[in-house]
Amino acid sequence: MRDVHPVSRRALLLGVAGLATAGALSIPRNAHAAPSAATRPPLWRFARPNGLAFGTSAATWQLTDTTYRQLVNREAALLFTEDDLLWYRLKPTPDAELDFTYADEVIAYAEAQQMAVFGAHLVWDEGFGEGWTEDDLWGLGEQEARELLYGTVDAVVRRYRGRVGTWSVANEVTSPEGRRGYRTDVPWWQTIGRPYVADTFHVAHAADPEATLVLNEFGFETVNEWGDEPGPRRRATLQVIDDLIGQGVPVHALGVQAHLLADQFADRFHAKAYLNWFSQVADRGLDILITELDVLDDGLPADIATRDAAVADVYRRYLDVALSHRAVKSVIAFGLSDRYTWLEEDYPREDGAPRRPLAFDAELAPKPAHRAIATQLGDAPRRAPLRSLLP
Repeated sequence: MRDVHPVSRRALLLGVAGLATAGALSIPRNAHAAPSAATRPPLWRFARPNGLAFGTSAATWQLTDTTYRQLVNREAALLFTEDDLLWYRLKPTPDAELDFTYADEVIAYAEAQQMAVFGAHLVWDEGFGEGWTEDDLWGLGEQEARELLYGTVDAVVRRYRGRVGTWSVANEVTSPEGRRGYRTDVPWWQTIGRPYVADTFHVAHAADPEATLVLNEFGFETVNEWGDEPGPRRRATLQVIDDLIGQGVPVHALGVQAHLLADQFADRFHAKAYLNWFSQVADRGLDILITELDVLDDGLPADIATRDAAVADVYRRYLDVALSHRAVKSVIAFGLSDRYTWLEEDYPREDGAPRRPLAFDAELAPKPAHRAIATQLGDAPRRAPLRSLLP
C-alpha cells in the first residue's frame, strides 16, 4: 500500500535473533497441529473443491516461531513470500552480490509443506533496505539501471524456475496521477522510463516461460484512509493493462491486494461496480488473484467482541462479492495471526488498542473473521483452478 515505510519493519526483522535453518522450518504439513484444531478443517480445504487456492504471506523470521509455523503449516496451501525475495534481503547494498540465503530457506520450507509459492516482488519501489541511498537508485544512468534491474530479475527467476509458480512482477506501479496510468515517482521510471514495466515482464517470462506473471496493485475496493476513491485507480490499472497487452507483454493475472478499510465498509463498497470492473479485467484475458487480504479496523470501537464481529462482517461482505466472480483464483491473507500484522507497526490505532485484522488472534485462536472466511471459501461457486497456484 501507499505510504508504507518498510525500513522500520526491516529494523525489527533484522533484530530477530538467529536465522533458522531450512531443516528447522521443514516440518511436514499439518504435523503437530494444536489439539484444539483437530476437528476444524484448515482454510485451504474449504477453498480447494471450488477451484480456489488459499494461502498466506509468511517470512523466515516469522516461521522461527514454532507455534505460528504450525498454524501456517496447517491452514495454507500457498505461500506468498512476504520479505525474503525483496531486495533488502537479496542485495542489501548496491555493491553486494546477490544473497539467496533467505529466499532459499522460505522456498524450501514451502516445498517441504507441499505448498505452492507466490514470489513477491520483482519490482517494488519500497523493497530496498537501509543500505541503499537515494543517490544509489535515483542517480543511476539508464544503462546502469537496466543492467541492475533486469540482471537481478533474470537471476532470481532463473534460480527458482519450476519452483516458484507465480511471480508478482510489478508491484504498485500504477497511479491515477501518473502518465498513461503508470506511476512516475519511482526510480525505475526516472532512470529507464516507461518501458521498465514491460521489459521486466519480458525478462521474467524468458527466465521461466511456465510461470504466471502478475501485476499487483491496491486501492480498488472503497475510499481509503487518505480519501482516495477507487474508480480512478481501477481506470489507471486498466489503462496499464491495455498498454501492456497492446505491446504483447506476457502479463497473465492482476493481483488485487484487498487491504480493506472497515470504516463504513458496508456503505462504501459497491458490489455491482466492483464486479463490473472484475469483468473488464477478465475480458482482457487475465485471471484475478486476491493477494494481500486483511482489514484495517479504523472506525471500529476498541471493544474486542464488537470489533471482531465488524471485521468478520467486512470479510463476509467482500468475499461474498469477490468470490462470486469465477476469474478470481486465489485468496491470500496478508498473515494469519494478529501476532504478525504489518498494520500494528505501520498504522497503530489512535486509541492504542492492538490491531485485530486477521483470522486468528495473537494467541493463534480463531476469531469470527476465520468463520467468515471459511464460510465464503466453502460457498464460492466452482471454477477452473489456476495450475501455478496448486502445490
